[in-house]
Amino acid sequence: MDTMASYQQAQDKLDEVLSAVRPDQWDGPSACSEWTVRDVAGHLIWAQNQLRAWAMEEEYTERAGAPGSPKPGVMAGDDPVATWRAARAASVSSLTDEALARTTTITGIGEVPLVAVLSLMITDTVTHTWDIAHGIEMDIQMDPALVALAFDWGRRNVVRRPGFFGPELAPPADADEQTRMLAFLGRADWQPVS
Repeated sequence: MDTMASYQQAQDKLDEVLSAVRPDQWDGPSACSEWTVRDVAGHLIWAQNQLRAWAMEEEYTERAGAPGSPKPGVMAGDDPVATWRAARAASVSSLTDEALARTTTITGIGEVPLVAVLSLMITDTVTHTWDIAHGIEMDIQMDPALVALAFDWGRRNVVRRPGFFGPELAPPADADEQTRMLAFLGRADWQPVS
């Protein structure tokens, strides 16, 4: 499967999880430290807007949803699912072959072609999809190919600092690959959200 198809598959799973969030769960805790479910959705919406700006060679100065932002939920608006879907549609339509070949600069990574950013976006989407699902006590299994892609990207590029990824955790001995990937990225799949 090519990178764009994998990215759209990751987005489809996120859409499925966002659609399962009840109104009373948006402001509850997620598995992403210090962020509510709404905050995680807002960050993912922000990322769609940022990706679109890179693809269109436009400046994007909004920082409310950036990694480490204190309350990215403001990006989600009153209807996080509709806001996500609109941001996703605008972003995906901008990802032409020409746009994906352009070079952009990513904090902590450096200059890369935009197509390489999709692997980061897959990792971010897979991880935060799980953060939301775990926060609402929804058991999900991500596609093994997406888990492998996210794990591989994480091993090569992980940035461990506040607002990015936390310290690696030790998963249970019998952990599956998804649990090991999440533990590497600082998530304890075996513990409830507190």
